[in-house]
Amino acid sequence: MKARILWIEGKRANSPSFVPQLRKHDYRVETVATGSAAQEVLLVLDPDLVVINAASLRTSGKRMCRDIRVKLSTLPIILIIDETEESTDTCATVVLKLPFTARKLLNRITPLLPADEQQVLHVGPVRLNAEMKKVRCQGREARLTPRLTKLLRTLMENPGIVVEREDLFRKVWNTQYTGDTRTLDVHISWLREALEEDPRHPKFLKTIRGVGYRLDI
Repeated sequence: MKARILWIEGKRANSPSFVPQLRKHDYRVETVATGSAAQEVLLVLDPDLVVINAASLRTSGKRMCRDIRVKLSTLPIILIIDETEESTDTCATVVLKLPFTARKLLNRITPLLPADEQQVLHVGPVRLNAEMKKVRCQGREARLTPRLTKLLRTLMENPGIVVEREDLFRKVWNTQYTGDTRTLDVHISWLREALEEDPRHPKFLKTIRGVGYRLDI
């Protein structure tokens, strides 16, 4: 699956939008028309890249860059500005001055994206790279053990569905024995530490008492 791009562009752009070309290259592009709208979806979408078409918004884009950096400090940002605009002190990763071609944009995007994106399983804001044993959720990234990776993958393959304890033991531990429930509970708590902003009040990984667990996305 290709990377997620959050594209901020005014509805009255002076130049043709590059969004259709990016989608033709299988990128998942979500568009918003204002910086405030971008802030509302930023953590939920958890994009790999943000593109700010400041030229279409009649702004320098500097404040938008700073606001994004506050929430996701390492997120790559491409800032598109008018040819007459100064490109200093933007805190963007890449600044492009209009006009330019779609090919140039693609060439600048590619180095900023994860090289292993094809190995990533996406479910809502949760991204699991099973090969690298890393999970990312709403800007937070954590490294997992092989067992935790297998447990999370099992839950991600069944989003919104209660996975019974017996099934988790069978798929993750390769056993029919379910007497040691503490083992599963501890692993779930470790997953919550990786996924949740507040592990004691989980938003995503829910306990269904007496049955099992469910990943709510």
